[in-house]
Amino acid sequence: MTTVQKIKEIEDEMARTQKNKATSYHLGQLKAKLAKLRRELISPSGGGGGGGGIGFDVARTGVASVGFVGFPSVGKSTLMSKLTGTHSEVSEIDFTTLTTVPGTLKVHGAPIQILDLPGIIEGANDGRGRGRQVIAVARTCNLIFIVLDVLKPLGDKKIIEGELEGFGIRLNKKPPAIIVRKKDKGGIAITNTVPLTNIDHDEIKAVLSEYKLSNADVTIREPNCTSDDLVDVIEGNRVYIPAVYVLNKIDAISIEELDLLYKIPNSVPISSKEWMNVDELIEKMWDALELVRVYTKPRGQSPDYSAPVVLRRGRCSIDDFCNAIHKEIAKQMKYAIVWGSSAKHARGQKVGLDHILEDEDVVHISKR
Repeated sequence: MTTVQKIKEIEDEMARTQKNKATSYHLGQLKAKLAKLRRELISPSGGGGGGGGIGFDVARTGVASVGFVGFPSVGKSTLMSKLTGTHSEVSEIDFTTLTTVPGTLKVHGAPIQILDLPGIIEGANDGRGRGRQVIAVARTCNLIFIVLDVLKPLGDKKIIEGELEGFGIRLNKKPPAIIVRKKDKGGIAITNTVPLTNIDHDEIKAVLSEYKLSNADVTIREPNCTSDDLVDVIEGNRVYIPAVYVLNKIDAISIEELDLLYKIPNSVPISSKEWMNVDELIEKMWDALELVRVYTKPRGQSPDYSAPVVLRRGRCSIDDFCNAIHKEIAKQMKYAIVWGSSAKHARGQKVGLDHILEDEDVVHISKR
């Protein structure tokens, strides 16, 4: 029996099993088994065909990367070509794009790499089409644009989310606040600082048992956590990526239908063909990437606003700023002066390496 067949068998059994206290242990084991089989699909140990989790070879440029994921002929290539000026083959025929096409878009002075990925099909995470290679590239992106046909957005959205979830991509989620710490003896100790509403101790023990963890401390601080969250933490190979749903071809629908589309969370309705509402999409992309622009100020000169140093939020200290320019600067720095929203004073603030910068701050580095 193939891995895909085993996965289907377990999914069918889970669908048949009613969740209650008597079946929670069994369901926990099934979910853990399913996750282990999916791991085999992501990185198979054998040398069989299908390419495993290997993606297309793409040279990375820019300060962040955005991947276009969607079914064939939803307008990804048209949007890519118009955004970046890079030619990506456009046609009414399915599967016109057969490899990843990279391009670069400058937003607020920051170069962002756009990746037009080949269209995926249902069953992509099981190896159908070139699904595994497409999703493997998507795993490495900082943001995913899920491009949907505006005439059937919800059905396609659910299928694509399922394909990405099956490959270990968690969309618009944060890593769950769960800690599993192995120990030599003492059995299973479960501590929770929030009520366990969607998982019980039996289910937790069943998941740990499937992973052969008979001695472990489990700490749960995640409200409404599920056994899927626990499996994700134990597997340790999940990636948490923000996603924007790009609802394309709005030139084919009415205003009333457009109002309904705006109710879909994290979505932007556009028309790549007629170039409608693309400015809103670019701003949504900028906000989702959480980039921080920092301008340099040489001694006795005006700040250089033409070429910002672009950092990621969460990694935007003075130390990160110095390392982005040259790794030796942090060692040579005596102090830094910062102007902008992170500074306490309008005239500038003298700070050290651990100071956190905000978007559009100006920095002068004083060396020893």
